[in-house]
Amino acid sequence: MKKVLVVILGLIASVTNAQQIDPLLQTSGDQLAQIAWVDSIYNSMSLQEKVGQLFMVDVFSQDPKSKTDKVKDLIRNYHLGGVIFSKGGPYRQAKLNNEFQELSKVPLLVGMDAEWGLAMRLDSTYAYPWNMTMGAVQNDSLIREAGRRIGEHSRRLGVHINFAPVVDINTNPKNPIIGNRSFGESATNVTNKASAFFQGMQDAGVLANAKHFPGHGDTDVDSHETLPTIGFDKARLDSLELSPYKRLIREGIASVMVAHLNVPALETKDGYPSSISTNIVTNLLKGELGFNGLIFTDALNMKGASNFSDPGEIDLAAFMAGNDILLISEDVPKAHARIIAAYRAGDISEERLALSVKKILKAKYWVGLNNYQPVNEENLFKDLNAPEDEALNELLLERALTVVKNDSALVPIKELKDQRIAYVNFGDASGSAFYEQLKKYTAVDWVKANSLEQLLTRLKKYDRVIIGFHKSNDNPWKSYKMADKEAVWLYEIARQNKVILNVFTSPYALLDLETLTNFETVMVSYQNSEVAQQLAAQAIFGARAAQGRLPVGIGADYPVDTGVDTEAIGRLQYGAAGSVGLDPELLKKIDTLTRNGVWAGMMPGAQVLVARKGKVVYQQSFGYHTPDKKRRVKSDDIYDLASLTKILATLPMVMQLYDRGVLGMETEIQEMLPDWSRSNKATITLKKMLTHTGRLRAWIPFYTQTLDTVMDGPSELYYRATPNDTFSVKVANELYMREDYRDSIYEAIKESELRSRKGYKYSDLPFYILRKYLEEFYGNPLEDLVQRDLYGPLGANLTGYKPLGRYSEKRIPPTEDDYYFRMQAVKGYVHDQGAAMLGGVSGHAGLFANANDVAKIMQMYLWNGNYGGQQFFKKSTLDDFNTCYFCEDDVRRGVGFDKPQLGDVGPTCGCVSMTSFGHSGFTGTFTWADPEEEIVYVFLSNRTYPTADNRMLISSDLRSRIQQAIYDAIIRE
Repeated sequence: MKKVLVVILGLIASVTNAQQIDPLLQTSGDQLAQIAWVDSIYNSMSLQEKVGQLFMVDVFSQDPKSKTDKVKDLIRNYHLGGVIFSKGGPYRQAKLNNEFQELSKVPLLVGMDAEWGLAMRLDSTYAYPWNMTMGAVQNDSLIREAGRRIGEHSRRLGVHINFAPVVDINTNPKNPIIGNRSFGESATNVTNKASAFFQGMQDAGVLANAKHFPGHGDTDVDSHETLPTIGFDKARLDSLELSPYKRLIREGIASVMVAHLNVPALETKDGYPSSISTNIVTNLLKGELGFNGLIFTDALNMKGASNFSDPGEIDLAAFMAGNDILLISEDVPKAHARIIAAYRAGDISEERLALSVKKILKAKYWVGLNNYQPVNEENLFKDLNAPEDEALNELLLERALTVVKNDSALVPIKELKDQRIAYVNFGDASGSAFYEQLKKYTAVDWVKANSLEQLLTRLKKYDRVIIGFHKSNDNPWKSYKMADKEAVWLYEIARQNKVILNVFTSPYALLDLETLTNFETVMVSYQNSEVAQQLAAQAIFGARAAQGRLPVGIGADYPVDTGVDTEAIGRLQYGAAGSVGLDPELLKKIDTLTRNGVWAGMMPGAQVLVARKGKVVYQQSFGYHTPDKKRRVKSDDIYDLASLTKILATLPMVMQLYDRGVLGMETEIQEMLPDWSRSNKATITLKKMLTHTGRLRAWIPFYTQTLDTVMDGPSELYYRATPNDTFSVKVANELYMREDYRDSIYEAIKESELRSRKGYKYSDLPFYILRKYLEEFYGNPLEDLVQRDLYGPLGANLTGYKPLGRYSEKRIPPTEDDYYFRMQAVKGYVHDQGAAMLGGVSGHAGLFANANDVAKIMQMYLWNGNYGGQQFFKKSTLDDFNTCYFCEDDVRRGVGFDKPQLGDVGPTCGCVSMTSFGHSGFTGTFTWADPEEEIVYVFLSNRTYPTADNRMLISSDLRSRIQQAIYDAIIRE
């Protein structure tokens, strides 16, 4: 019994030791079962079947049937070991994969080149950042996560080996084939990133592959076209090019790909490709480095190999050199026959053949082909494009953002008020996503010109110039070069202006500038994808931090690892819903609900925005400005906010005075307006006014007193079609009211009777009163106060009163065909009649904005009065105003804010927290903020067009149902 135990322990020890040096042994489960399966399959094979295992042929899933049928013939007749899929689509590949596997006696090992994800080869799949981009990321755990997700995508599609990561150290900026595919020029960084990436992928059950051995990073020719020479001595190769392989082999990488390179220091035969060199494959890779995993040749149809010999000969030479799998042979039948002939002639021993074939079979067991299952096509697209991919991709690109220099600390841009900012596009690719994102933070002008002189003249009026250098993002091989003309123009602009230069391509593009001295700020975003552009804009305005480091050096002044950290200063981010715990698929219900609302005639169009945890994750526009469908709603269109004015204009101004101790909850109207001391409203407090418990009338229809009942329209006693000194208050197009009538409005409020009944009654009148108070206190019009103290600092440049003075009428949806007062379509003028009679400015109505700007103000509330690094008021002030003081009396209102219903009926879905707050507007607007779930929701529409009698939006409860959809999308742990 003791002897048996010793034998068993010895067997276990030998397997354990083998596991340390054999990356293809199962790391868990029954290793003995793996070995038994491999032996069983191998022993059942004919010589032809064994040799067939050595070949992996390429197939494009987009190929016509005539070509894919040839691959099927090779599987049937030559017993292929595997296929490598290339260009096509996921569903076509899944279908072909299943067909191929059905034909194969031993399941095929399926490979792909998916270095940055399946999108490297397939449409409708996910693209992660290129290696150069990830080389700038300082957190290697994120790289591991990217490897894991790419591995999971591969496995989902039936792919067992991904020929990644590239571990070439790109020390040559002129390298035409590696470049962006490398993690950079630092051996340490490349090794760390490659290690994290391959371990993540193998965690997902997909074999990784280190390439291109012994190192393709310092070449200036492409081995696809010719045979590059690596002319360094052994000491250099050992210290640099080979260093990643040493560690990756120790850590258990499954496979290595040998490149087609001429390496005189390692192979004495002149012009002899490394892929067929025994010295390089067997003596160096297997011997010195101790690698026991799968060894692949690079594609044998590449010119670096195919120029060497006839088809079949190169395959035999590659196998004899020590490779296990012959990748993309030019002629499988010839190569197959040539290897069998060599075996029969005794040139290839049974031991040598068994070594490779058993490794291949071991790999097949490792990926689960001992229990092969066909690819399930159901939900394939969804699985290959998951919310977590969007979130991770966004995070990787954010963490890669690199500020190379920031001499004048232009980034992040902190002050927005009165800043004039220009954007200029360079390069041959689009920068529209960058520009559109910049505009979400403040006013930015895209400045264009036909000559340098003209451009310099136009830029003189700007405080800052943001320059985007945009190059194609189609693939990592696209040129990053900067034209001589572009370099000259950039230099001259930087001499004249404060410039933020952002490079949306390889950092090597900066080498085309003689100097970076003139540029205050230089950033590298690495890629020109929409997400990269959007993130760069967010970093410029401080919504995101920039923490990346250059993975390659840019001259002597900016070596590897250069990077200046910038801080996030608290502005809205924009990104993936999954990154803040919202399911984007469930958020799509908002699309359905809103489109149905437009279709049903609840409103002509709408904007809907959702933010969570300070990040806008949903922002869509629906429908048209009018039912005739002539102009679609766009995200920068400006809606009449109606009563949202109360909490977006008047209330924050009041809160600032409360913050300073000028006002208190018990401050009475007579203290604010001393000439009201004899009024019946003198002792009504601020709290009573803003909780609507002060017994004030709901509203006063001031306009009815100014109508000509005979002529059925505005009376000439009060209005004129053209302005003069007496008639100067513009109420609408060609309609000017008497200047002195504004005093009559306030007098009517002052003299109005109080409601006899105590308790709650919603009223606009407190905000008329507060407008008057604010203007008298500051000595400035309300519209100027909010611009100066609120919207300017916030960057809410689309928000304000009287928008026609600033923006085209085309951007403003109309609110009503007014047939009872102004006798015209109300467009660009406030819908509320009382506010209109005050010249378009009141405390209760008159504000116009888009959803994005509304979200900025609501987010400022959620951040306890802070936004963009500026404290507008203290947290304690917000808490005081966001308190339901009379809940016990069944009054849900806070001080100025609306609050969730206390019963079944009210303004919200009933799914929000009791600390949440917001407001609704008569024209079909609504916004709500929830501190507990950190959600901001904005809904803007013009439901009152063409008639305010249309109450379908209200009766349908659409806005609350959309809010419910948002809360339903929260991913609960």
